[in-house]
Formats: sequence, structure tokens, C-alpha cells
Amino acid sequence: MKEHEKQGIDIEIDELANSIKNVVSGDSFQTEISIITKADLKTVTKKNGWKFDWKFELKQPERDVYKLTIVNNQTIIQGLISLGIKSDHVYMHLVESAPFNKGKEKIYSGVPGNLVAFGCKLSFQRGHEGNVAFISKTQLIQHYQDSLGAIHVGGRLMIIETEAANRLISRYFSNL
Repeated sequence: MKEHEKQGIDIEIDELANSIKNVVSGDSFQTEISIITKADLKTVTKKNGWKFDWKFELKQPERDVYKLTIVNNQTIIQGLISLGIKSDHVYMHLVESAPFNKGKEKIYSGVPGNLVAFGCKLSFQRGHEGNVAFISKTQLIQHYQDSLGAIHVGGRLMIIETEAANRLISRYFSNL
């Protein structure tokens, strides 16, 4: 197995809200999620603080990469998610917040939860009852159980099932 395939999801779900929130001011900002373009990836580089090789992700034919942006500001990417559609679920390959949304100095909270909720929404749209599977970092298994309602099915494999998916979707997409 190649290095990028065994990493596992390694992102902290910092807050579940109906948008993303400015950590300093507390102001909420509505978001939108759209498919990423090659042009978008010019700023999404390791040199600019991104952890993963998103150009590689975009080249994988069985995956779609989506960007999270604030409504009316599509040029600043808040986070990214790579999803694959399987026969009975959506598989979450990677999730990453923008470098400025990580750590103690982050600008916005709620980015990872927003992206995972989108994966659940996509699963419903594809007829998979909200089911989303992913590989977790070992030390984050309990965190994902607590924050996302994910079920640990063995090894590092985790699944978000219909009920938990509905809870996440209602948090982020209640205004739809």
C-alpha cells in the first residue's frame, strides 16, 4: 500500500455548527461546497502549508475533490475533502482544513464538520442512506465516535450511518 493510501483521516472536529465561525469575533459565515478546479490548486500546495498532495487526489479518476468556501468568496478555500462513490456508501479519502484554519491560531472553526456533513449529504443524494466510511488515525477513533457519531467497525475503519449522518446534515444544511 502506498504511503498516501494508509494515512487515515487526521483532522480534529472542532465544532459542529450551521456554518463556519470566526474564532475571534464569533461571527458565523454561510458556506458553499463545490468541485475544485485545477486553477484552485495553484495555491493549495505544501509550500503554502497544506499537508496533503491535492493535485494527486484530483488526478484519481474514482475520486472527486470538493472545496469549502464562504458564500460570495470562492477564491479563498477554507478546506478540502476527497470523496469516492462506492456501491453502497461514500468513502472519505482525505479531509483538510486550510492552513489558516488549523491549530491555536485558526481563523475559522467548523470547517472539518462542515466537510464531513457534505459527504453524508452526498451519500443520501447517491441513494446510500447517508453512509460514509473512512480510515481514522488510531488516536482519533474515540474523537470521531464522540464528535461525529461514527461507529468503529474494526482496525481503523469507521462508518457514519444514517442516524448520525442525519444529525450532521441537519447541523450544516438546515437552511436548505
